[in-house]
Amino acid sequence: MSESSAGRKRANGEGTIYARKDGRFEGAAYVLMTDGTVRRQRVYGRTRREAFDKLAKIQQLSREGIPMPSESWTVERFLAYWLEHVVKPGSKPKTYEGYEGIVRVHLVPTLGRKRIKSVQAADVRRLLLRAGNRCRCCEEGIDAARPEKQRKCCAVGRCCGKYPGTRRLQQIHAVLRNALQSACKEEIIMRNVARLVSVPAPNYRVHRGVDVEQARKLIAESTDDRFHALYVMTLYLGMRRAELLGLAWADVDLAAGHLEITQTLQRVDGALRLVPTKTRSSERTVPLVGLCVDALRAHRARQAWEASQTDGWTDSGLVFTSTTGTPLEPDNLRRSWYPLRERAGLTGTRFHDLRHSAVSLLLGLGVPPHVVRDIVGHAHIGVTMEIYAHASLAEKRAALAKLDERLR
Repeated sequence: MSESSAGRKRANGEGTIYARKDGRFEGAAYVLMTDGTVRRQRVYGRTRREAFDKLAKIQQLSREGIPMPSESWTVERFLAYWLEHVVKPGSKPKTYEGYEGIVRVHLVPTLGRKRIKSVQAADVRRLLLRAGNRCRCCEEGIDAARPEKQRKCCAVGRCCGKYPGTRRLQQIHAVLRNALQSACKEEIIMRNVARLVSVPAPNYRVHRGVDVEQARKLIAESTDDRFHALYVMTLYLGMRRAELLGLAWADVDLAAGHLEITQTLQRVDGALRLVPTKTRSSERTVPLVGLCVDALRAHRARQAWEASQTDGWTDSGLVFTSTTGTPLEPDNLRRSWYPLRERAGLTGTRFHDLRHSAVSLLLGLGVPPHVVRDIVGHAHIGVTMEIYAHASLAEKRAALAKLDERLR
Protein backbone atom coordinates (compact mmCIF):
# COMPACT_ATOMS: atom_id res chain seq x y z
CA MET A 1 0.00 0.00 0.00
CA SER A 2 1.29 3.47 -0.84
CA GLU A 3 2.34 5.75 2.02
CA SER A 4 0.21 8.49 0.59
CA SER A 5 -2.94 6.50 1.38
CA ALA A 6 -3.33 8.23 4.73
CA GLY A 7 -7.09 7.88 4.88
CA ARG A 8 -7.24 4.08 5.33
CA LYS A 9 -9.06 2.68 8.36
CA ARG A 10 -6.60 2.31 11.21
CA ALA A 11 -6.31 -0.76 13.42
CA ASN A 12 -7.39 -0.70 17.04
CA GLY A 13 -4.77 0.94 19.21
CA GLU A 14 -2.82 2.29 16.28
CA GLY A 15 -3.78 5.91 16.97
CA THR A 16 -4.06 8.46 14.22
CA ILE A 17 -1.53 8.70 11.40
CA TYR A 18 -1.95 11.08 8.48
CA ALA A 19 0.11 12.89 5.84
CA ARG A 20 1.00 16.53 6.37
CA LYS A 21 1.26 19.23 3.75
CA ASP A 22 5.04 19.41 4.23
CA GLY A 23 5.39 15.77 3.11
CA ARG A 24 5.95 14.31 6.57
CA PHE A 25 3.62 11.99 8.45
CA GLU A 26 2.12 12.83 11.83
CA GLY A 27 0.86 10.40 14.44
CA ALA A 28 -1.19 11.07 17.57
CA ALA A 29 -2.39 8.97 20.48
CA TYR A 30 -3.45 9.34 24.11
CA VAL A 31 -0.66 8.38 26.54
CA LEU A 32 0.20 8.69 30.22
CA MET A 33 1.96 11.91 31.32
CA THR A 34 4.30 12.58 34.25
CA ASP A 35 1.61 14.68 36.00
CA GLY A 36 -0.68 11.61 36.10
CA THR A 37 -3.02 12.73 33.31
CA VAL A 38 -3.62 11.11 29.93
CA ARG A 39 -3.10 13.46 27.00
CA ARG A 40 -2.92 13.34 23.23
CA GLN A 41 0.71 13.34 22.10
CA ARG A 42 2.06 13.78 18.58
CA VAL A 43 5.01 12.22 16.78
CA TYR A 44 6.45 12.90 13.33
CA GLY A 45 8.23 10.86 10.69
CA ARG A 46 9.48 11.16 7.15
CA THR A 47 7.53 8.01 6.25
CA ARG A 48 4.33 6.40 7.50
CA ARG A 49 6.37 3.50 8.91
CA GLU A 50 8.62 5.88 10.88
CA ALA A 51 5.62 7.72 12.34
CA PHE A 52 3.91 4.39 13.13
CA ASP A 53 7.00 3.05 14.93
CA LYS A 54 7.34 6.21 17.03
CA LEU A 55 3.67 6.14 17.92
CA ALA A 56 3.82 2.45 18.83
CA LYS A 57 6.83 3.13 21.06
CA ILE A 58 5.19 5.84 23.18
CA GLN A 59 2.02 3.75 23.43
CA GLN A 60 4.02 0.74 24.62
CA LEU A 61 5.83 2.86 27.23
CA SER A 62 2.47 4.20 28.39
CA ARG A 63 1.10 0.65 28.78
CA GLU A 64 4.19 -0.21 30.86
CA GLY A 65 3.50 2.75 33.15
CA ILE A 66 6.39 4.89 31.84
CA PRO A 67 4.98 8.42 31.38
CA MET A 68 5.76 11.06 28.80
CA PRO A 69 7.14 14.39 30.06
CA SER A 70 4.30 16.76 30.89
CA GLU A 71 6.35 19.97 30.86
CA SER A 72 7.96 21.54 27.82
CA TRP A 73 11.25 22.74 29.34
CA THR A 74 13.79 24.70 27.36
CA VAL A 75 17.40 23.60 27.79
CA GLU A 76 18.25 26.92 29.44
CA ARG A 77 15.41 26.65 31.95
CA PHE A 78 16.27 23.08 32.89
CA LEU A 79 20.00 23.78 33.22
CA ALA A 80 19.25 26.65 35.61
CA TYR A 81 17.03 24.33 37.65
CA TRP A 82 19.63 21.55 37.55
CA LEU A 83 22.48 23.78 38.72
CA GLU A 84 20.47 25.25 41.59
CA HIS A 85 18.66 22.16 42.86
CA VAL A 86 20.90 19.23 41.87
CA VAL A 87 24.50 20.36 41.42
CA LYS A 88 24.80 23.03 44.14
CA PRO A 89 23.40 20.97 47.04
CA GLY A 90 25.41 17.85 46.19
CA SER A 91 28.75 19.22 44.98
CA LYS A 92 31.74 21.13 46.26
CA PRO A 93 31.86 24.87 45.47
CA LYS A 94 34.69 24.41 42.96
CA THR A 95 32.72 21.74 41.10
CA TYR A 96 29.62 23.93 40.97
CA GLU A 97 31.70 26.86 39.73
CA GLY A 98 33.13 24.75 36.91
CA TYR A 99 29.72 23.39 35.89
CA GLU A 100 28.14 26.84 35.97
CA GLY A 101 30.88 28.23 33.74
CA ILE A 102 30.44 25.51 31.13
CA VAL A 103 26.66 25.95 31.17
CA ARG A 104 26.90 29.73 30.82
CA VAL A 105 29.66 29.86 28.20
CA HIS A 106 28.95 26.81 26.06
CA LEU A 107 25.59 25.10 26.63
CA VAL A 108 23.13 27.98 26.94
CA PRO A 109 24.38 30.04 23.95
CA THR A 110 24.17 27.00 21.67
CA LEU A 111 21.25 24.94 22.99
CA GLY A 112 19.49 27.22 25.46
CA ARG A 113 16.41 28.08 23.39
CA LYS A 114 15.71 24.52 22.21
CA ARG A 115 13.06 22.43 23.88
CA ILE A 116 14.89 19.82 25.90
CA LYS A 117 12.67 17.08 24.44
CA SER A 118 13.74 18.04 20.91
CA VAL A 119 17.53 17.93 21.46
CA GLN A 120 19.10 15.34 19.16
CA ALA A 121 22.54 13.75 18.91
CA ALA A 122 23.28 16.04 15.95
CA ASP A 123 22.73 19.06 18.23
CA VAL A 124 25.30 17.69 20.66
CA ARG A 125 27.82 17.21 17.87
CA ARG A 126 27.27 20.78 16.67
CA LEU A 127 27.74 22.01 20.22
CA LEU A 128 31.12 20.29 20.50
CA LEU A 129 32.16 21.48 17.04
CA ARG A 130 31.34 25.06 17.95
CA ALA A 131 33.11 24.76 21.31
CA GLY A 132 36.19 23.41 19.55
CA ASN A 133 36.27 26.49 17.30
CA ARG A 134 36.10 29.05 20.09
CA CYS A 135 39.06 31.02 21.35
CA ARG A 136 39.94 29.83 24.86
CA CYS A 137 40.81 33.38 25.91
CA CYS A 138 37.93 35.52 24.69
CA GLU A 139 35.39 32.75 23.97
CA GLU A 140 34.72 34.28 20.55
CA GLY A 141 34.17 32.16 17.48
CA ILE A 142 37.20 32.02 15.19
CA ASP A 143 36.45 32.45 11.49
CA ALA A 144 39.62 31.45 9.65
CA ALA A 145 38.25 32.76 6.37
CA ARG A 146 37.55 36.25 7.76
CA PRO A 147 40.21 36.97 10.38
CA GLU A 148 39.57 40.72 10.14
CA LYS A 149 36.09 40.13 11.62
CA GLN A 150 37.43 38.52 14.80
CA ARG A 151 36.94 40.51 17.97
CA LYS A 152 39.96 41.41 20.00
CA CYS A 153 40.66 39.30 23.05
CA CYS A 154 40.39 41.39 26.19
CA ALA A 155 43.41 39.63 27.66
CA VAL A 156 46.01 40.07 24.91
CA GLY A 157 44.52 42.76 22.65
CA ARG A 158 43.88 40.30 19.85
CA CYS A 159 42.39 36.88 19.35
CA CYS A 160 44.97 34.46 20.73
CA GLY A 161 43.85 31.62 18.45
CA LYS A 162 44.14 29.01 21.18
CA TYR A 163 41.57 26.27 20.76
CA PRO A 164 40.14 24.17 23.60
CA GLY A 165 41.91 20.87 24.00
CA THR A 166 40.30 17.43 24.08
CA ARG A 167 40.05 17.63 27.85
CA ARG A 168 37.89 20.76 27.68
CA LEU A 169 35.58 19.25 25.09
CA GLN A 170 35.28 16.17 27.27
CA GLN A 171 34.25 18.38 30.20
CA ILE A 172 31.59 20.15 28.12
CA HIS A 173 30.22 16.82 26.96
CA ALA A 174 30.26 15.42 30.50
CA VAL A 175 28.32 18.36 31.95
CA LEU A 176 25.63 18.08 29.26
CA ARG A 177 25.49 14.30 29.67
CA ASN A 178 25.07 14.60 33.45
CA ALA A 179 22.38 17.26 33.08
CA LEU A 180 20.39 15.22 30.56
CA GLN A 181 20.73 12.12 32.74
CA SER A 182 19.18 14.08 35.59
CA ALA A 183 16.37 15.11 33.24
CA CYS A 184 15.80 11.44 32.44
CA LYS A 185 15.59 10.55 36.14
CA GLU A 186 13.02 13.29 36.67
CA GLU A 187 11.09 12.03 33.62
CA ILE A 188 11.43 15.31 31.76
CA ILE A 189 12.94 13.51 28.77
CA MET A 190 12.85 9.86 27.77
CA ARG A 191 16.48 9.33 26.72
CA ASN A 192 19.90 10.91 27.07
CA VAL A 193 21.03 11.79 23.56
CA ALA A 194 24.45 12.95 24.82
CA ARG A 195 25.26 9.28 25.44
CA LEU A 196 24.97 8.69 21.70
CA VAL A 197 27.89 11.05 21.02
CA SER A 198 31.43 10.02 21.87
CA VAL A 199 34.32 12.36 22.62
CA PRO A 200 37.95 11.25 22.19
CA ALA A 201 39.60 10.64 25.53
CA PRO A 202 42.40 13.10 26.33
CA ASN A 203 45.92 11.75 26.04
CA TYR A 204 47.44 12.50 29.42
CA ARG A 205 51.19 12.73 29.64
CA VAL A 206 52.32 11.20 32.90
CA HIS A 207 55.53 12.61 34.37
CA ARG A 208 57.34 10.32 36.77
CA GLY A 209 59.15 13.27 38.27
CA VAL A 210 62.59 13.03 39.87
CA ASP A 211 64.82 10.10 40.77
CA VAL A 212 66.54 9.46 44.10
CA GLU A 213 69.61 11.61 43.42
CA GLN A 214 67.53 14.48 42.08
CA ALA A 215 65.22 14.27 45.11
CA ARG A 216 68.23 14.46 47.45
CA LYS A 217 69.58 17.48 45.62
CA LEU A 218 66.17 19.17 45.69
CA ILE A 219 65.90 18.67 49.46
CA ALA A 220 69.44 19.98 49.96
CA GLU A 221 68.85 23.05 47.78
CA SER A 222 65.61 23.87 49.63
CA THR A 223 67.15 23.73 53.12
CA ASP A 224 67.13 27.51 53.54
CA ASP A 225 63.88 28.00 51.65
CA ARG A 226 60.85 29.21 53.59
CA PHE A 227 58.92 26.21 52.25
CA HIS A 228 61.57 23.54 52.84
CA ALA A 229 59.11 21.44 54.88
CA LEU A 230 56.53 21.66 52.09
CA TYR A 231 58.95 20.17 49.55
CA VAL A 232 60.00 17.43 51.96
CA MET A 233 56.39 16.43 52.60
CA THR A 234 55.58 16.45 48.90
CA LEU A 235 58.45 14.07 48.13
CA TYR A 236 57.76 11.83 51.13
CA LEU A 237 53.96 11.78 51.21
CA GLY A 238 52.94 12.79 47.66
CA MET A 239 50.55 15.45 48.96
CA ARG A 240 48.71 17.63 46.48
CA ARG A 241 49.39 21.37 46.45
CA ALA A 242 45.85 22.17 47.63
CA GLU A 243 46.24 19.65 50.48
CA LEU A 244 49.54 21.18 51.60
CA LEU A 245 48.19 24.73 51.55
CA GLY A 246 45.04 23.63 53.40
CA LEU A 247 46.90 21.70 56.10
CA ALA A 248 46.22 23.03 59.60
CA TRP A 249 48.48 22.69 62.65
CA ALA A 250 45.48 21.22 64.46
CA ASP A 251 45.72 18.23 62.12
CA VAL A 252 49.44 17.68 62.74
CA ASP A 253 50.61 15.62 65.72
CA LEU A 254 54.40 15.69 65.80
CA ALA A 255 54.58 13.84 69.13
CA ALA A 256 52.55 10.90 67.83
CA GLY A 257 54.14 11.20 64.39
CA HIS A 258 51.17 11.54 62.04
CA LEU A 259 48.94 14.08 60.32
CA GLU A 260 45.38 14.08 59.03
CA ILE A 261 44.46 15.39 55.58
CA THR A 262 40.88 16.63 55.82
CA GLN A 263 40.69 19.82 53.77
CA THR A 264 42.19 21.70 50.83
CA LEU A 265 42.72 25.35 49.95
CA GLN A 266 41.08 26.43 46.69
CA ARG A 267 40.00 29.62 44.98
CA VAL A 268 36.22 29.63 44.67
CA ASP A 269 34.21 32.60 43.37
CA GLY A 270 37.36 34.70 43.48
CA ALA A 271 38.14 33.99 47.15
CA LEU A 272 40.43 31.48 48.85
CA ARG A 273 38.40 28.93 50.75
CA LEU A 274 39.05 25.81 52.80
CA VAL A 275 36.96 23.00 51.30
CA PRO A 276 36.78 19.22 51.83
CA THR A 277 39.31 16.97 50.13
CA LYS A 278 39.01 16.02 46.47
CA THR A 279 37.49 12.59 47.14
CA ARG A 280 36.69 10.40 50.14
CA SER A 281 39.93 8.46 49.56
CA SER A 282 41.83 11.76 49.67
CA GLU A 283 40.80 12.21 53.31
CA ARG A 284 43.44 10.16 55.09
CA THR A 285 45.84 9.83 58.01
CA VAL A 286 49.52 9.40 57.13
CA PRO A 287 52.54 8.81 59.36
CA LEU A 288 55.38 11.30 59.78
CA VAL A 289 58.91 9.94 59.96
CA GLY A 290 62.48 11.18 60.05
CA LEU A 291 63.08 14.25 57.91
CA CYS A 292 59.35 15.06 57.74
CA VAL A 293 59.19 15.49 61.52
CA ASP A 294 62.44 17.46 61.66
CA ALA A 295 61.40 19.78 58.82
CA LEU A 296 57.97 20.45 60.33
CA ARG A 297 59.43 21.24 63.75
CA ALA A 298 61.88 23.69 62.20
CA HIS A 299 59.08 25.20 60.12
CA ARG A 300 56.85 25.71 63.16
CA ALA A 301 59.67 27.46 65.01
CA ARG A 302 60.34 29.68 62.00
CA GLN A 303 56.65 30.54 61.67
CA ALA A 304 56.48 31.49 65.36
CA TRP A 305 59.46 33.81 64.86
CA GLU A 306 57.83 35.39 61.79
CA ALA A 307 54.65 36.00 63.77
CA SER A 308 56.58 37.75 66.53
CA GLN A 309 58.39 39.98 64.03
CA THR A 310 55.39 40.90 61.84
CA ASP A 311 52.91 43.65 62.70
CA GLY A 312 49.36 42.60 61.89
CA TRP A 313 50.17 38.88 61.71
CA THR A 314 47.02 36.84 61.01
CA ASP A 315 46.84 33.50 62.78
CA SER A 316 45.08 31.38 60.17
CA GLY A 317 46.08 28.15 61.90
CA LEU A 318 47.57 26.85 58.65
CA VAL A 319 50.97 25.23 58.37
CA PHE A 320 52.02 26.99 55.16
CA THR A 321 51.02 30.64 54.90
CA SER A 322 51.97 33.97 53.40
CA THR A 323 54.51 36.19 55.17
CA THR A 324 51.63 37.75 57.14
CA GLY A 325 50.04 34.46 58.23
CA THR A 326 47.14 34.48 55.76
CA PRO A 327 46.31 31.53 53.47
CA LEU A 328 48.86 31.30 50.67
CA GLU A 329 47.70 32.06 47.14
CA PRO A 330 48.38 28.74 45.30
CA ASP A 331 49.96 30.43 42.29
CA ASN A 332 52.37 32.34 44.54
CA LEU A 333 54.14 29.08 45.38
CA ARG A 334 55.80 29.42 41.99
CA ARG A 335 57.95 32.25 43.34
CA SER A 336 59.67 29.68 45.50
CA TRP A 337 59.43 26.65 43.21
CA TYR A 338 60.80 28.11 39.96
CA PRO A 339 64.12 29.37 41.40
CA LEU A 340 64.49 26.18 43.44
CA ARG A 341 64.10 23.85 40.48
CA GLU A 342 66.65 25.89 38.54
CA ARG A 343 69.19 25.55 41.34
CA ALA A 344 68.52 21.82 41.49
CA GLY A 345 68.91 21.42 37.73
CA LEU A 346 65.27 20.40 37.25
CA THR A 347 64.22 22.94 34.62
CA GLY A 348 60.79 22.06 33.23
CA THR A 349 59.80 19.90 36.18
CA ARG A 350 56.35 20.81 37.48
CA PHE A 351 55.57 21.02 41.16
CA HIS A 352 52.88 18.35 40.70
CA ASP A 353 55.57 16.01 39.33
CA LEU A 354 56.91 15.74 42.89
CA ARG A 355 53.69 13.94 43.81
CA HIS A 356 54.34 11.45 41.01
CA SER A 357 57.92 11.17 42.27
CA ALA A 358 56.71 10.02 45.67
CA VAL A 359 54.70 7.24 44.01
CA SER A 360 57.61 6.10 41.85
CA LEU A 361 60.17 6.24 44.65
CA LEU A 362 57.99 4.23 47.05
CA LEU A 363 57.07 1.59 44.46
CA GLY A 364 60.71 1.40 43.40
CA LEU A 365 61.58 0.43 46.98
CA GLY A 366 59.16 -2.48 46.79
CA VAL A 367 56.37 -0.90 48.85
CA PRO A 368 53.08 -2.70 48.03
CA PRO A 369 50.91 -0.66 45.62
CA HIS A 370 47.91 -0.60 47.97
CA VAL A 371 50.06 0.98 50.69
CA VAL A 372 51.34 3.63 48.26
CA ARG A 373 47.78 4.31 47.14
CA ASP A 374 46.69 4.95 50.74
CA ILE A 375 49.67 7.23 51.45
CA VAL A 376 49.13 9.51 48.44
CA GLY A 377 45.32 9.28 48.44
CA HIS A 378 44.62 7.85 45.00
CA ALA A 379 41.01 6.83 44.43
CA HIS A 380 42.01 3.68 42.54
CA ILE A 381 45.13 1.56 42.57
CA GLY A 382 45.17 1.71 38.77
CA VAL A 383 46.11 5.39 38.98
CA THR A 384 49.03 4.49 41.24
CA MET A 385 50.34 1.86 38.86
CA GLU A 386 49.81 4.01 35.74
CA ILE A 387 52.30 6.55 37.06
CA TYR A 388 54.91 3.90 37.76
CA ALA A 389 54.29 2.16 34.42
CA HIS A 390 56.23 4.92 32.68
CA ALA A 391 59.64 3.43 33.41
CA SER A 392 62.78 5.54 33.20
CA LEU A 393 65.41 5.04 30.52
CA ALA A 394 67.79 3.60 33.13
CA GLU A 395 65.20 1.02 34.16
CA LYS A 396 64.56 0.06 30.55
CA ARG A 397 68.31 -0.27 29.94
CA ALA A 398 68.72 -2.47 33.02
CA ALA A 399 65.82 -4.70 31.93
CA LEU A 400 67.22 -5.16 28.42
CA ALA A 401 70.69 -5.80 29.85
CA LYS A 402 69.26 -8.70 31.84
CA LEU A 403 67.66 -10.07 28.68
CA ASP A 404 70.95 -9.64 26.80
CA GLU A 405 72.78 -11.53 29.53
CA ARG A 406 70.28 -14.38 29.41
CA LEU A 407 70.30 -14.69 25.62
CA ARG A 408 74.09 -14.62 25.45
